[in-house]
Amino acid sequence: MNGPDREPGCIFCSIIAGESPATVVFEDERTLSFMDVNPATEGHALVVPRRHGLDLFEVPAEDAAAMWRTARLVAAAAKEAYRAPAVNLLMANGREAFQTVFHAHVHVVPRYRFDELHLPWIPRAGDRGRIAANGERLRAAMTAPG
Repeated sequence: MNGPDREPGCIFCSIIAGESPATVVFEDERTLSFMDVNPATEGHALVVPRRHGLDLFEVPAEDAAAMWRTARLVAAAAKEAYRAPAVNLLMANGREAFQTVFHAHVHVVPRYRFDELHLPWIPRAGDRGRIAANGERLRAAMTAPG
């Protein structure tokens, strides 16, 4: 893969091109899934679009849809293969969202009753008026996908 679909220095582009090692678990014409080398839990895998895009907002809609279809497939397989009672599908978009590799990707993280992974957010009840105002603000900013 060369040209605009690939970013020089991107480790995921290098894996997609077969230049860097990875334990590939699934691939199709738009996506690649491989095991994370820094796993959060047993069976942690990544799903990436073959075409480079920094995050969800730079990935063409067709590739984003394919990435999520593959994530669903890998998540179902992880539940079966590891007898995991649950699976997190996580995607960080931007440094402030804890993205560390700037090629769009979804983490497929099998979860176990006593695993050591603790997400950084504890849900707390919000102010209903503010929630409604934020919903209106979000609705006003919506555009058609694509």
